Amino acid sequence: MPELPDLTVLREILAPRLKGASIAAAEVRRPIPVRNLLGGDLDARLVGRQFDEPGRRGKFLLLPFDDGTTLVVNPMLAGRIRHGEPLGRHRKRDVLVLTLDDGSELRYHDAKDMGKLYLAADLDQIPTYASQGPEADDPGLTLELFQQRLRKHRGEIKWILTNQRFLAGIGNAYADEILWRAGLYPFRKRPKLTESETVVLYTSMRESLAEAIETLRQRYAAEGATDVEFRDFLNIHGKPGQPCPRCGSTISEVKRERRATHFCRTCQSGSMFER
Repeated sequence: MPELPDLTVLREILAPRLKGASIAAAEVRRPIPVRNLLGGDLDARLVGRQFDEPGRRGKFLLLPFDDGTTLVVNPMLAGRIRHGEPLGRHRKRDVLVLTLDDGSELRYHDAKDMGKLYLAADLDQIPTYASQGPEADDPGLTLELFQQRLRKHRGEIKWILTNQRFLAGIGNAYADEILWRAGLYPFRKRPKLTESETVVLYTSMRESLAEAIETLRQRYAAEGATDVEFRDFLNIHGKPGQPCPRCGSTISEVKRERRATHFCRTCQSGSMFER
C-alpha cells in the first residue's frame, strides 16, 4: 500500500512532468473504481484539461487541473500510477489511461480493484478526506502537539498510528517500522506508554519517514519507473521469519483483520493480554 513516503516521492517525480501538460485523450477502462463527483461523462470532462502542480494529502495523490477540479487517487492496497511512453497494449487491470499532449501517457492500474479515482471540485466530498489529521511529517507537528493528540486515544499504539484521523499518511508498513525503531510492542495500549516513550515514538516516526523518503528518491531515480513499490529496504515489515537487524531474533508475524503486523519479540517485548 503506497503510504506517505511513497506518495511524497511520486508527487516529486510527477510534478515537473505533468504541470502544464494537457490531456489529449482519456479512456476509462474499468469504471467501477472511478467516482466522477461532477457528473456527466468522465472522459469528456478530462479531455482538454491542463494539469496544475500535483500534491499529496495523507495517502491521497492529488492531480489538480486548471479549471479548479482535481483528479484524486486513493491507491489503497495495490493501486499504481505509470507515467511514460505509451504501452503497446492495455493490461487487464488498467483503470484509466490519459494520453497527454506531449505523447506520453498516465495510467492508473489496480491489481486488487481496491483503490479509487475521484474527479471532484470539492475535496471534502471524498470519503475520509476531510477527517484526516495533520500530516505525519508536517514541520508544524511539534512533539507537544503529537503528545496532545496521542492522549485522546486509548487503543493499541499500532492502530493509533494507522488511524488517519490521528495523523495522515502512515499505513501498515511504516507503522511497523516506526514501532520497531522505537522498541515498542505494537499491541501495547496507549495509556501504558510513559512520557519518555512517547518522545521516542515521535522521534522514531520522524526519522523513519525522513529516511524512507530519501531512500525512495534514490531507488525511483535508479529504476526510472513510477509504477513500482519498494519495500525490500525496510527493516522488519514484510520479513517474517528473517533475523531482526538489531538483535538477530526471528521477526514475528501476527495477522488480525487481514492485516499482518511484523515485529521483534526481543526488541519489542510485550503481551497482548496487557491492560
